[in-house]
Amino acid sequence: MTSLLAPTAADIGAAQTRIAPYLRPTLFAHYPALDALVGGETWLKHENHQPTGAFKVRGGVNLVAQLSEDERGRGLVTASTGNHGQSIAYAAALFDTAARICVPEGANPLKLEAIRRFGGQLAVRGRDFDEAREHAEELAREHGYRYVHSGNEPDLIAGVGTATLELLEERPDIDVLIVPVGGGSGAAGACIAAKSLRPGLRVIGVQSTGAPAAQRAWVERRLVEDRMQTFAEGLATRVAFELPQRIMWELLDDFVLVDDSEIAVAVVQLLETARTVAEPAGAAPLAALLALRDELAGQRVALIVSGGNITLAQLRNLLGQA
Repeated sequence: MTSLLAPTAADIGAAQTRIAPYLRPTLFAHYPALDALVGGETWLKHENHQPTGAFKVRGGVNLVAQLSEDERGRGLVTASTGNHGQSIAYAAALFDTAARICVPEGANPLKLEAIRRFGGQLAVRGRDFDEAREHAEELAREHGYRYVHSGNEPDLIAGVGTATLELLEERPDIDVLIVPVGGGSGAAGACIAAKSLRPGLRVIGVQSTGAPAAQRAWVERRLVEDRMQTFAEGLATRVAFELPQRIMWELLDDFVLVDDSEIAVAVVQLLETARTVAEPAGAAPLAALLALRDELAGQRVALIVSGGNITLAQLRNLLGQA
C-alpha cells in the first residue's frame, strides 16, 4: 500500500474553483421518458458534454494546474484507454507542457484522434491498458517525465469529484447516485463529495462482468487482478487501483456488476429516452439502475453519464442489435 492521502471535501471545493476558468458546469437534467423506462425520477449528469467528451478532464485540469515549473518542464507521461489520455493532453495544452499518452493496441480510434488534436503524443504499446501502463512507467523512469497514474493521484480524484459537487448543489435532494467504475477515480471522488454534503446519500458503483477487478477488490477488501473482456473500455481495468479502492472501501455503499449486453441496451435507451449519446461506460449506470429498479423504486436517482466517446461503428452495431 502507498502512503498517498485521500483528498478531502475541501480539496474538491478548491478544485471546483481551480477548474472554473477552464471548464463550465455540465448539464444536470431530468427526462420524463427516462422516468417511464425506469419507473422513477431519474437525473443525468452530462459529463459527455465536456470538451473532451468525458468527466476525466476535470481531474486533468486540476492536476496539471498545480504542477511545479520543473514538472511542466520535464513533461508528462501517462497510460490510458482514451478518456484519461484526452484529459491529460487537454490540460497539458492549457498549461503549455508536453504530454505523452501510452495506449493499448486496438484503443478507441475516436479517442486517439482526440488525443492527437489536443496535442498529446501517442505511443501505442501492449494488448491492454495495464501493458500500456507498464510502458508509461518505463518511459518515466528512463526520461524523467512526470508520470500521471490514472487512479492513484489525489488531485485527479478531487477534480472529478467536482461533478458530484455540482449536481448536489443543484439538487441536494438526490437519494441515490450511480457511478461507473474502471480504475475508480470517479467513484472515489463522487463518494467524498456526496458523503460530505449529504451523508445519507447512497452511492453505488457499477462495472462490467467482463472486467470485474475493481468490484472484486471492493468486495474482498484487497487489491486483485482479473480478466478484462468487456467492450466498455472505460470500465476495463485488469488490476484494481489502491487509492480509489481505499476510498471506496470506506465510503461506497454498494457495487454491482452488469453484463455487456445490458450496457449495450442502455446505450440505445439513453439515445431514445434522453436524446443523448453515451459511450458504454457512460451508459453502465443506467444498466445498473434497471437491474436495481425494484430496490430503488420511489427514490430520486442521479446517474453519472461519464462519457460520450463512442465511434460511429460502435453505435451502428449497437443500434443494429437493438
